[in-house]
Amino acid sequence: MKAIVHYEYGSADGLELKEIDKPEVGSSEILVRVRAAGLDRGVWHVMTGLPYPIRLAGTGLRAPKNPVLGMDVAGVVEAVGNDVRRFHVGDEVFGVAKGSYAEYAIAREDKLAPKPANLTFEQAAVVPTSGATALQAVRDKARIQSGQKVLIIGASGGVGTYAVQLAKALGAEVTGVCSTTKVDLVRSIGADHVVDYKREDFAETEHRYDVMLDIGGNSSLSHLRRALTPKGTLVITGGETDGRWLGGVDRQLRAMMLSPFVGQKLGTFVASVRAEDLIVLKELIEAGNVTPVIDRTFSLSEAAKAIHYLVEGHARGKIAIAVHDINEGVTR
Repeated sequence: MKAIVHYEYGSADGLELKEIDKPEVGSSEILVRVRAAGLDRGVWHVMTGLPYPIRLAGTGLRAPKNPVLGMDVAGVVEAVGNDVRRFHVGDEVFGVAKGSYAEYAIAREDKLAPKPANLTFEQAAVVPTSGATALQAVRDKARIQSGQKVLIIGASGGVGTYAVQLAKALGAEVTGVCSTTKVDLVRSIGADHVVDYKREDFAETEHRYDVMLDIGGNSSLSHLRRALTPKGTLVITGGETDGRWLGGVDRQLRAMMLSPFVGQKLGTFVASVRAEDLIVLKELIEAGNVTPVIDRTFSLSEAAKAIHYLVEGHARGKIAIAVHDINEGVTR
């Protein structure tokens, strides 16, 4: 099978499209014939091995354990292990897999769900990681309630576009923060108000928010807290630096340490894609409450180009990789 591989940590320029062996399915695993894959910042972390703690978490200390890149996936079940009960050959699925930038990938049963019936494979492939992160931030960590005023920093990004729609589905009054060129997009997905951070500082207005999700910023904690109500909740789900050891996580750690000493709730969390959350997202998508926002679709052979595009900050919403168009250049 064809796959995008990297045998050393480094930039996207080191990626190769190679012919490798098809993976073998284990007793509790599922072999997915990949139709499309998603791209998020996590792929960059795995590719570069940065920040360094990610290597200790299992990606490989000196070199990648799994040379095939990619996690988010949508496709068709090709084979199932003897212990798999929820899926059968021919089922259309989405979720996360081991090495989804390939014609075939291995996934665990608890990391997949039936594909939303109203989505293409490209649309479904960009849901799992970003959608699950947004769902867990909005529902589980921030516990957003109807009528609350919610500020979402990074509203035009991969997680942000889901967070805006999920907060609206819960009945919140949502203000999104983004750059000038992305204001219309954030309005189009349901935000009640949009702040262009190039023209206005959200913390310097008279508005105060019950909940703040910081997905794409690097503002100091003191700056963020100025925009919160005295009993407001801050959830940091993103915001990265070039630090090779912490990569911005230090700000999240400071928020957790400060939280017990102030009236506001300040924190973060580590998202994990679970089948039960994928099913919740599937139901919301099929009900029309959430729609994936895709900026561009690249072919598998253009994976390096897609990652460069992501890192440069151009993307409005998500980026998809069309694996079934493997022999074509399908940038669109």
